[in-house]
Amino acid sequence: MIATFEVPRGGPRAAARAGAGLLLGAVTAGVELVLLAVAALLMAYSMAFSRGRRKVPAAVADGAELLAELELWRLRVFFGEDRAVRYGPLKALAYLVLRVPVGLLGGVILLLLAYGAAAAVRLAVGWWITGDHLDGIPPTWWIVLYTAVAGVVLLFLAVQGLVGVAAMERSVAGRCLGPSPLEEYERRIAQLSVTRAQVVDAVDDERRRIERDLHDGVQQRLVALGMLIGRARRAGDGERAAELLRQAHEESQRALADLREVTWRVYPAALDGEGLRAALETVAERSALPVAIDFDVPGRPPHAVETAAYFVVCEAVTNAAKHSGAASVRVAVAGSATMIGVRIEDDGGGGADPGGGGLAGLARRVAALDGTFAVDSPRGGPTVITAELPCG
Repeated sequence: MIATFEVPRGGPRAAARAGAGLLLGAVTAGVELVLLAVAALLMAYSMAFSRGRRKVPAAVADGAELLAELELWRLRVFFGEDRAVRYGPLKALAYLVLRVPVGLLGGVILLLLAYGAAAAVRLAVGWWITGDHLDGIPPTWWIVLYTAVAGVVLLFLAVQGLVGVAAMERSVAGRCLGPSPLEEYERRIAQLSVTRAQVVDAVDDERRRIERDLHDGVQQRLVALGMLIGRARRAGDGERAAELLRQAHEESQRALADLREVTWRVYPAALDGEGLRAALETVAERSALPVAIDFDVPGRPPHAVETAAYFVVCEAVTNAAKHSGAASVRVAVAGSATMIGVRIEDDGGGGADPGGGGLAGLARRVAALDGTFAVDSPRGGPTVITAELPCG
């Protein structure tokens, strides 16, 4: 059986969600304790009368997998980890054996927190409302200060305990239900093999695109230029020859512009000199659509990351201008020392095909850097293309 987790974000809402998850985990730990006690009896009976065939009884296996799936749902909703897990009945049982004390520990800490909160409320009410002083001790300033400091320290320890329990919940699930190190290595090797093949395909696609651009654009311009010059040489009339030379000069200018366009799309020189920001500003200047760029990247990312981010933006802006019918494009590039995020959104009609040649090539280019690439383009728009590129 396979399941996946997502890592939760920080903040008060996430803290409240984690507390609810620990409370639910304490309840499920009690249920799992009962299951493990019953499972121990059933497995002992099965081993005694199985005539040497040792296997987990069906009732135990179904119950263990059901509770393990419940725990994975709880961890996904309240805590989460971005990791796939694979398990069977034995792994599920082993996970429950280790998970029960962790869940009960979380319940005990939550009970202590509730008891401390109730005691604090009772103490405050007795001191300043009813006058029924606890143990007959009046609320002098140093007593209040002493009690407040002790309460804050105990609250800090309890919160740290809950954080530790949440970390143990994730760790136990990952170690018991996740793949073994050998399986992780095999998965990584398979992923690298696929990525290498995708890089080769992407390079071949890029070569074919360059050849097509040269053949359909620059080469045709040069052929026309040669014909115009030849006609000018054969012209007997001076005015006719001058007109043909003028046309040849204009054609040479167009051929030069096409050659510069192909060269720019092969690799922009601004990336080496001024960096990603300058290269993206040039994309915006050359685009047929208005392009707004929001750039917030500290320092310069690695060269391979800059190149991939540039081509993602360039291809997305080009597609928007050619196919989407958009009126404008917004580009956001943000990141840190470890990750660069790219987001391109246009206000066109949507319907972009992620499997198309250009977008599929971008996906392969991003995958070669262990990044993620996504296209969201519903009919009617907008089209949003995102890429995350690790810098390490």
